[in-house]
This record gives sequence, C-alpha cells and structure tokens, in this order.
Amino acid sequence: MANASNRTPQVLKKYEKELLADWLADLKSSGTGGDGRISESELQSQTSELLKLLQEASRHGNLNDLNKPEWTPVRDFLEAISRSRVTQGFSSDQTATFILSLKRPLFGKLRQELGSDTQALADETWAATELMDKLALHTIKTFQKTREDVINRQQQDLLELSTPVVKLWEGVLALPMIGTLDSARTQIVMESLLQRIVETGSEIAIIDITGVPTVDTLVAQHLLKTVTAIRLMGADCIISGVRPQIAQTIVHLGVDLQGVITKANLADALALALKRSGFVVTRKQV
Repeated sequence: MANASNRTPQVLKKYEKELLADWLADLKSSGTGGDGRISESELQSQTSELLKLLQEASRHGNLNDLNKPEWTPVRDFLEAISRSRVTQGFSSDQTATFILSLKRPLFGKLRQELGSDTQALADETWAATELMDKLALHTIKTFQKTREDVINRQQQDLLELSTPVVKLWEGVLALPMIGTLDSARTQIVMESLLQRIVETGSEIAIIDITGVPTVDTLVAQHLLKTVTAIRLMGADCIISGVRPQIAQTIVHLGVDLQGVITKANLADALALALKRSGFVVTRKQV
C-alpha cells in the first residue's frame, strides 16, 4: 500500500487533463470567469500553470509545510493571482474558490485510484484537504493585505484631495476644510499649508472650517497646532466659518483661542486679509 501523501502528486500528473477540465467547469459554475472580469483563456492559463506548480512542489512528498523552499513558486503564483483578483473586483471568497474548486475533482480522482483501500483513501484525502485549505488561506491573506493597501492609498488620496490649498490673492492662501479633522489629517494639513506658504511667500493663511460638522476639544487642539505652525513660519492665520453652534461649543469646552483671529465666513476673512495686506477693494462706479 502506498504511503499517505504519496499518491496526490501522481494523481495530479496522471489525470492532469481531466482535473483541468473538471476544475474549470466548477469555477465557471461558481461564477468565476463568467462575468467578463476575467477571460476564459486567462482562467485556463492560470489553472494550468498552478496545476503544474502543484505537481512540481508536491513531488517532494511534503504536503504539510508550505514554507518549504519547494512551495515558494506556488506561494508566489497564488500571491500574484490574489493581487490581480483585487484589481479585478473579486471578493475574498471568490478568490479562495479558485483553489477550493480543485477539491472535488482531486478527491474524485483519489477515490478512483484508492477506492479499494479505505484507509489509504482517508489518509490521502485528509492530506489533500489540508493542502487545499492552506493554499486557500494563503490566497485570502494576500487578498486582504492587498485590499487594505489599496484602501489605505485611496484614503491617503482622498485626504490630500480634501485639503486643497488655494491662493486667493497675492500673499493670501486659503484652506477650506471639509469633514472631520483628526490627527492624521491635521498632519497633512500642516504639511500642505506650510509647503505652500514657503512656495508662494504668503503672509496670511485662512483656514475655513465651514465644512467641519463638529468641533470638540481634540479638533480645537488640532486647529491650534496648525495655527502655531503657521505663525512659526512667519505668517498670520485667520480661522473662518465659526458658526454660532461651533462658537458655543468652543466656549463650553473652555478651549482658549485667545490671540487667534476668527471670522464668521470666508468673505469676512478675505476682506480682513486684504486689509492687512494693504489692498483696498472698491466697487467700480458705473
């Protein structure tokens, strides 16, 4: 009787064509490859390549430890598949199905080979099950990490887009804030604003918080840090968009904004900035 875990490599090689056909059929029935996100030829190429890699790795007789050097090509291939599935819009369970769909065809061929030896069939099926499950878990881990990286990049891009520094006038910059102001965003705000102050040589920066829904102690502290950083650069700062509700909240929280210039709206802040810069705006007489 053959030892457990010795027949799987033989079955993978002996029934390669049948396994590929059944595997592809199961993948299509599960919805993978039938909605246009991945072509049938690409799916065939991926299954064929992975099956060959499995044959090569498993022939060493080790189906338990995927960290062994012989399994490196398999791991690398699955990681590439997982990353591509993220960009193609597949879910984690659909990505894992790419591996798990091989179970039924493989178990069928093992049963065909070892049907008369129930103990060998049980041992080999269990070894193959553990192998497929570990491979599927590896794909999910890579998928999750890749998706988290994509989300983090998108959040970073959104933060940068939501903190535009606008040149309103010669020597006057404005930063309209929209949404919640947290520590991470405060850092981006300060970096963007200070960099623009250096680039433009501006002397006045307006931070407009009209789009900030609420101001609590933490938000107020972030604003004060930004104002302090601007002053250290030799520029003045005006905070606009201080609505009555926000003013009441700041007073209730006991936040000290002494020395910080505030205005009710951006228009008033711009008028003050122009006045401080020595500009006079007048209406043209018709």
